[in-house]
Amino acid sequence: MRALLSVWDKTGLLDLARGLEALDVELVASGGTAQALSDAGIAHLDVADVTGSPEMLGGRVKTLHPKVHGGILADRSRVEHQDDLVTHAITPIDLVVCNLYPFSSDPSVELIDIGGPTMVRAGAKNHQHVGVLTNPTQYEPVLEELRASGVLSDATRHELARAAFAHCAAYDAAIVRWFDGGGAIGPTPTPGDETVPATLHLSLERAEVVRYGENPHQVGARYRLAGTTPWWDEVVQHAGTALSYLNIFDADAAWRLVHELAADHPGRAAVAIIKHANASGAALGTSLGDAFEKALAADAQSAFGGIVALHGRVDQALATLIASGPQADVFIASGFDDDAITTLVARRKATRLLSAPNPEPLGISVRTFGNTALVQNADELEVPASQWRCVTNAQPTAQQLEDLAIAWRVCARTTSNAIVIARDGVAVGVGAGQQSRVVAAGIATTKAGEFARGAAAASDAFFPFADGLDSLTSAGVVAVVQPGGSIRDQEVIDAANAAGIVMLLTGERHFRH
Repeated sequence: MRALLSVWDKTGLLDLARGLEALDVELVASGGTAQALSDAGIAHLDVADVTGSPEMLGGRVKTLHPKVHGGILADRSRVEHQDDLVTHAITPIDLVVCNLYPFSSDPSVELIDIGGPTMVRAGAKNHQHVGVLTNPTQYEPVLEELRASGVLSDATRHELARAAFAHCAAYDAAIVRWFDGGGAIGPTPTPGDETVPATLHLSLERAEVVRYGENPHQVGARYRLAGTTPWWDEVVQHAGTALSYLNIFDADAAWRLVHELAADHPGRAAVAIIKHANASGAALGTSLGDAFEKALAADAQSAFGGIVALHGRVDQALATLIASGPQADVFIASGFDDDAITTLVARRKATRLLSAPNPEPLGISVRTFGNTALVQNADELEVPASQWRCVTNAQPTAQQLEDLAIAWRVCARTTSNAIVIARDGVAVGVGAGQQSRVVAAGIATTKAGEFARGAAAASDAFFPFADGLDSLTSAGVVAVVQPGGSIRDQEVIDAANAAGIVMLLTGERHFRH
């Protein structure tokens, strides 16, 4: 039995080589892999000894040779292949151990691997006879199987081949994405082409199987872009039932919103309570406890079974406070003290407690339905409040500007049509996902109740008529921010002036579906 070893990532290499050596497997190695084996005193043949050709072109050509690929690709069940092996004195290769240059870590022409993918694909194609190892996590299970039976089963070789092709696909996808961005050898892409290139190659690897999908009868899983470490990979679950699809979806929305609020208002504590990806309450405070109480008071009924995101660490005192509130499905924070975990688990063992790092930028959004996908870049709030245009006689106060900014931020993260009302640093009324903007306004004012008086409000898109604005002003709202852009903008502005309220236009819409 012969094994070809040629790896960039040498994790576990020496243990694998020693294990194969103990099984009387002949080892063939190239380049740095051969050097590592030599340094460890592990007997092996150099690829150049097998091919009779030295490495050349600065190492670009090492394994690209019939003595290597003939040994990998030979179908041992075909007589003519066996004859060719004898005629050309080629020894079959039964095991290919190869992982590729880390292109994503430092994209460049020199890290575009050629020999590696060729060996991996050849071995995977001929998986009826060849095992292909592309990940150090495969080494020990393969050694155990070889020790037990002397050969790899058909099922094992099939699974290894699948992983090998996936490894190559992810590698090629990373290279294509680099070319889409211009690479080091291409022209600067036309603005927008980086997001919506002619072809889009996303290689996803399963990170975890979740408890279930949106509903218990659906199967769900979380995937990550191959070669990346998203923030979800670094989340620590301290307690509670396994996460479901919606737990992750909603917790992501909550964690991103609370970080955006904290970034918008440095020095203020921020808490967001999310239900079905929309905020039921969000607040700034002097402390996390203060912000939590304010966010909860905005809509305590909807908070039941929701996601509570706290921008900071949860200590015992804070845990006692939040444990006294409605039952939550998930608490997500920067961290939890041990006694805080004990307190929260005592309240409800099923509640998930998640410690999380800062979320990475969203990048592009891909939505699939059948064989079609819609792609867009992330919806960022690109127009700062300093550039909003006041179009009414009344001018905003400093507090109104803060409340308008909070309402605008939460509104942009709320399902359309959306209206959000905020007062004194708290989103007190959220009208989400309505077909009619006036209905969304009605829901928001109903939820805000008496807190709508003197409050600020945001609309994610323009008011097509003055009726939505009238719904807000009749409830006592005194300042409104909206994109503008309607053919009836002046009618709406006139209604705002008639009501004596402040209105600012952003020129930027934030629909969310």
